[in-house]
Amino acid sequence: CVLCGRTDDCPEKYGEKRTYVEYNLTVHYYCLLMSSGIWQRGEEDEGVDGFLITDIRKEVKRAAKLKCNVCKKKGASIGCVAPKCKRSYHFPCGLQKECIFQFMEDFRSYCWEHRPVQVFMDKEPRGTSQCTICLDLVENLPVYTVLKSPCCKNAWFHRECLQYQALSAGIFFFRCTVCNNKDKFQKEMLRMGIHIPERDASWELEENAYQDLLHCYQHCDVEKCLCKKGRDYNEPESKWEIKRCQYCGSRGTHLACSSMKSWEQNWECMECRSIFAKSGKYSKRKKCALAASEQTNGTPCLLEEPPPKSPRQSSGSSRSFLLQSPKIMCQNLSPCSHLEQPASNRVTVSPSPVMSNQNWSLRHKYLRQQRKEVCNILKELKAQVKTKPTRLNINAENIWSSALKGFRQRIFSPTNTIEVNFSNCKNRSKTTTSASKHHFFQVLMLHLQNSSLFEGSSGKNLTLDFQALKENLYFEAGKMIAVSLVHGGPPPGFFSKTLFKCLVYGPENVKPSLEDVADVDVVQTIKTIKYANSLSSLQSTLQDCCEFLTAAGCLRPVTALSDKNMLVNDILIYHVIKRIILPLESFGQGLKTLGVLEKMQMHPAVFSSILCHKPERLSAETVYNLFTIHSSSDVNKVEGADFWMGYLQDVESGDSVVTLEDILLFVTGSSYIPSIGFDPEPTIKFLRIRYPIGNRLLNCLELPRTKTYQQFKNKMELTIRNTLRDERE
Repeated sequence: CVLCGRTDDCPEKYGEKRTYVEYNLTVHYYCLLMSSGIWQRGEEDEGVDGFLITDIRKEVKRAAKLKCNVCKKKGASIGCVAPKCKRSYHFPCGLQKECIFQFMEDFRSYCWEHRPVQVFMDKEPRGTSQCTICLDLVENLPVYTVLKSPCCKNAWFHRECLQYQALSAGIFFFRCTVCNNKDKFQKEMLRMGIHIPERDASWELEENAYQDLLHCYQHCDVEKCLCKKGRDYNEPESKWEIKRCQYCGSRGTHLACSSMKSWEQNWECMECRSIFAKSGKYSKRKKCALAASEQTNGTPCLLEEPPPKSPRQSSGSSRSFLLQSPKIMCQNLSPCSHLEQPASNRVTVSPSPVMSNQNWSLRHKYLRQQRKEVCNILKELKAQVKTKPTRLNINAENIWSSALKGFRQRIFSPTNTIEVNFSNCKNRSKTTTSASKHHFFQVLMLHLQNSSLFEGSSGKNLTLDFQALKENLYFEAGKMIAVSLVHGGPPPGFFSKTLFKCLVYGPENVKPSLEDVADVDVVQTIKTIKYANSLSSLQSTLQDCCEFLTAAGCLRPVTALSDKNMLVNDILIYHVIKRIILPLESFGQGLKTLGVLEKMQMHPAVFSSILCHKPERLSAETVYNLFTIHSSSDVNKVEGADFWMGYLQDVESGDSVVTLEDILLFVTGSSYIPSIGFDPEPTIKFLRIRYPIGNRLLNCLELPRTKTYQQFKNKMELTIRNTLRDERE
């Protein structure tokens, strides 16, 4: 280059390197633009983009007299525009020294001492956040290599990432990657030295780049086509409309040729059907669907998302039996059994109460078995935990803040044994009991479930909270859940199936449903599009919500009523998955603590039982089976066990002043059964003592021998009630 003297050919850094043989001239485009003594005096097709060859020669001669303040060589054609500043430098040297070059108006240049800087508020927390372009961490510091978005408080970028994005997107598509603001964002980036070329985006310049996407398969492939106008004939909103395979989209059929009564019905081609048949899934699903139709005597099933005229069935109805439809089952990512599926993913029919009770019992039996397997897996992970203690000082009046502070302290290690000290700000009293840790994890999980990090009624998904992202709270939440599971906390039980599958299988492999959307306005928009009954009403709806669809990146040309299905799917994927991709990645990183996420991905079915299903309510049978009964040689074991079982049944039926949770708390210090189980396992001893004793160190319940059941019951209630009352006080 005649201006900087370098042979580098790097368009991203120095602009296009151009050689003009007839003039014996080679120049970097940016070196030419930023040179202080030259202007575009010609037309665009004259010289080098309007820079006349004679002017370039004069500029080279002028620069030959100036020494670069960086490399100390002659030829420094660029000078700082700050008053009284006499620094000169080559363009590459200026980049190296972190000068600012403004590619706008007069193409001003500022040296490293006078360059413009971004204003940072003193209250803004310093730390790290995620660059939303490369997704790597970026330090929130006022330095040359880092730029802050002027329109989003929590958006930070690497300068290099922004420059590559600007060169690719061009002036028409370069905007804030978080909020899509264009004017304010471009103005600030130009001020801070980002070059935004005045051309279309690189992906728009490629000829016929989207031609394949515009092609829609329209051909009837059934063995016997009934259409007299041929297999390629397609008449929308009639029986001769072509329906494509719901899985591959590369085969089609006229509605009439496959005896389909409406567009809403699903159709699979023979190739896709054979794939499912070979895997053994398709036949099972067909049998399942046939069984459902026989049991309902031909009554049509209500699909997961019925049309507006069909009322939605209550998922909580005790009279409803949940059976999965072939469509939904084929779309599942993993071969899950029927019992594992939540109500939101099933079809509702109404069989006899006997059948409902049988399946309810089977469902609980299945979940119980899965939770036993989780218990064994978590015990394997607990082998990492050392006996060295880490103490958490928890303020009872502000558990979340003190927990966050404790988890972030330098000495905290998830592989140490956790001890919890509860304190009260008013009287500064401290309590450290064996129950403290169990109570802490229970309250912490409840807080997370109801926090702003999650949204939804029962099955919850992650929210998009930029402040939480900035403070790395999603990571901390994942870490807390992982630590809780391994250290004896309760099963969370509030994950939605979609959130769980995103963590286990990856977000790109998950198909969300309408139930995953918590925003009422977005739900209404999706329903309006989904249930549009004509092309004109669909287009009118899209016009009304054009701004929303543009922001979501889902705006597409609609030429047929069938396009609404793809549009609805795009909106769901954006709102439920793409929008929260950063929180999801951060949350997943937190769950990697102690190897929990890895085990989740290895055993998805068993972990689903504790993350997506609420814990089983304590029953007399559960508590009875939890304890192993030991007795000395002079004790009638059967008689003692009868009193014990009888008392548990009375407590369950409400014929007692204590609860099953109170009994568990009295013995173990926990009112719930941890996902990892108790260590050591709870035991019972019948001894010649006056009152029952709960040994929390050994999880041992020592029971008195009595002559009558009433004496046994009175002693149990008196001891448990008074002990727990004293602890609470």
